[in-house]
Amino acid sequence: MGETEIQRWRRLQEADPALGNPFLAPEFTLGTARFRRDVRVGVVEDGSGIVAFFPHERRPGGVGHPVGFGLTDLQGIVADPGLDLPARELLRACRLGVWDFDHLIAGQRMFAPYHQVVRIEPIMDLSGGFAAWEAEARSLAPKTHKTIRYKERKLGRDVGEVSYEFASADPAELTRLMRWKSAQYRRTGRTDRFTRPWIVGLLRHFHETGFGVLSVLKAGDRTVSLHLGLRSGTAMAGWFPAYDTDFSRYSPGMVGHLALAEGCAEDGLTEIWMGRGGKEFKEWLKSREVPIAEGRVARATPGAAWHWMRHVPLNRMRDAALNDPRLYSYADRALKGYARARRRTS
Repeated sequence: MGETEIQRWRRLQEADPALGNPFLAPEFTLGTARFRRDVRVGVVEDGSGIVAFFPHERRPGGVGHPVGFGLTDLQGIVADPGLDLPARELLRACRLGVWDFDHLIAGQRMFAPYHQVVRIEPIMDLSGGFAAWEAEARSLAPKTHKTIRYKERKLGRDVGEVSYEFASADPAELTRLMRWKSAQYRRTGRTDRFTRPWIVGLLRHFHETGFGVLSVLKAGDRTVSLHLGLRSGTAMAGWFPAYDTDFSRYSPGMVGHLALAEGCAEDGLTEIWMGRGGKEFKEWLKSREVPIAEGRVARATPGAAWHWMRHVPLNRMRDAALNDPRLYSYADRALKGYARARRRTS
């Protein structure tokens, strides 16, 4: 990937607002390639030149995933909107038997026949400025907004003056964020992502280069909330939020989200992509939403058949749990119970 290709990639992003998310920026793919040897980019050309970039990971057996699979909240092909290319032909050219996705831009028509589940990703629209966005959020949930602002003032009275740094260069704060997230993963029975050296290296790289924006909320001299997001153009992608559980009663995560919105608006960003998921707090923060699809494209290859047997039945069970509130609640309680039992025996 030379500078000519990177500039073409950026122009394709700028031509389609749906592609503005930082996870689709060249920095995300190139940064991930520094720490993973399986990152590839399919380049599609016609008589006029390059018309598309298809970033992906290629695993043994021709199994493909989006770049940073498991970490990325938006996936897809960065292409001219008029591109007419069958998805299986794209996979054949990239020597892939299967490509599975879980946060695909649902509007990309070449992958539409392969959607299995479509959900939504909420977006905070700051194009009118922070005051306009906050007024809308307050009108949608006045009690919630009032409660968060009250807790922010109480935090200042009880602990110390509340301050916020939108873009901190302090590597110690990033280390603190990863430590807090690891503790959260253990509390909730999830896999700790930061046991993987490549993920730790990736976050440090993005922070050092400025593609990753580390925001810090403090009360007095105590850090109470942190957030690492990715920035590209005028868009921010929410990524890793964390807070000190000693201050849970002050809702530091929510106070931090309001501060993040204000910081983004002041720094010229017009939207925050919050990631797919059913967190209730996103309902009153969001201004709009975009459909996100999960599914797989497969060709008739042995690798694709093996991938189906290993993953598809399990994915269908997980989808059933996500779509049924009772099953979701049961699974969540089971994970937390497992985490408590594991802590007692460790």
